[in-house]
Formats: sequence, structure tokens, C-alpha cells
Amino acid sequence: MGGIGIWQLVIIAVIVILLFGTKKLRGIGTDLGGAIKGFKKAVKDDNNTTELDKKSPESLKAEKSETKD
Repeated sequence: MGGIGIWQLVIIAVIVILLFGTKKLRGIGTDLGGAIKGFKKAVKDDNNTTELDKKSPESLKAEKSETKD
């Protein structure tokens, strides 16, 4: 009484492909990938805004003046 073996996974994959079709599975994969990409971008943007919130206004002015040169 162990876990799922390779043959059980193959059978499950075949059944899923037969039920949904490759086109629908490809669409689901694309949607899922886009959602994950959007989530990662939102987390990254949130981290950047949190870091900016921690900085003092004087240090932000100094950084802006350095980038203008």
C-alpha cells in the first residue's frame, strides 16, 4: 500500500486528456501560467513599494538627483 506509481500517473494523464482534450488543457496551462506571472509581478512590485516607503524623503531626493546626472 504505497504511493502512486508511474503507471497510475500515465493512466490518469490519459483519462484527463480524453476528458478535456489537448486544446482545453493548453488553454488552462496558459491561463495558469499568466496568473502565476501576474502574482509574482505583484509581489515584486509590493516589495519595491515597501522598500520605498522605508526610505526617508531626503534619501529619495538624493537618488533622483544622482540619476539625473
